[in-house]
Amino acid sequence: MSNNQRQVVFFRSLPQECGYLPRRETVNAVLDPEIMPDPALYSRLVGLGFRRSGSRIYRPNCPGCSACRALRVPVSAFRADRSQRRTWRRHQHWTVEERAPEFHDEHYQLYRRYLGSRHPEGGMDDPGPEDYLSFLVCEGIDTRFVEFREGGRCVAVAVTDVLVNGLSAVYTFYDPEIEGGPGVFAVLSQIEMARRLNLEWLYLGYWIEECRKMSYKIRYRPCELFVDGSWVGADRVI
Repeated sequence: MSNNQRQVVFFRSLPQECGYLPRRETVNAVLDPEIMPDPALYSRLVGLGFRRSGSRIYRPNCPGCSACRALRVPVSAFRADRSQRRTWRRHQHWTVEERAPEFHDEHYQLYRRYLGSRHPEGGMDDPGPEDYLSFLVCEGIDTRFVEFREGGRCVAVAVTDVLVNGLSAVYTFYDPEIEGGPGVFAVLSQIEMARRLNLEWLYLGYWIEECRKMSYKIRYRPCELFVDGSWVGADRVI
């Protein structure tokens, strides 16, 4: 029996300290871990504002707080702004290749350098190989490791899930010594990948206006936010 033919069960997580906003707690609605999501179910959940971390598929459900808004970009309508176009030109010499969601030591070492620079002493800065793969990969989901290379070396990886009607940007990591917006180039490349695959949306996870490291996503215009159970143009919300 497929997931479309049986009841889908969610659990409510215990409150814990919010990783994005100070002095707040986070609670999530979490898909029953016993349910193996197929592409149709996972695509439907992403379209309802869910996201995944490894095999954990969740959506924020915090009492008294709605700061986390799922955000998606309609790829056919997207138009890069001047800064994004400059970043696109700056990294045009990079080669892009889709790799299988498997352990690649070059990727793993890059991931460790990235976390050590961006999240020092945050509990994520020394992952083992199993931690690395369990965070990025989920059985039953079509995941691609989009690899960016410069001069023969891997400089960035955008972990991307392929949905029925779009792509979901799971996590991007890159050489912390590279300047010039490698993360922006990765998002622009994912938009182009969606266009090439004739997919409608790029889902960028949660936009949090008050959190600098999550607020950048609103710059990919036009975009939509998931508000009160519906997708709404960002210009109507903020």
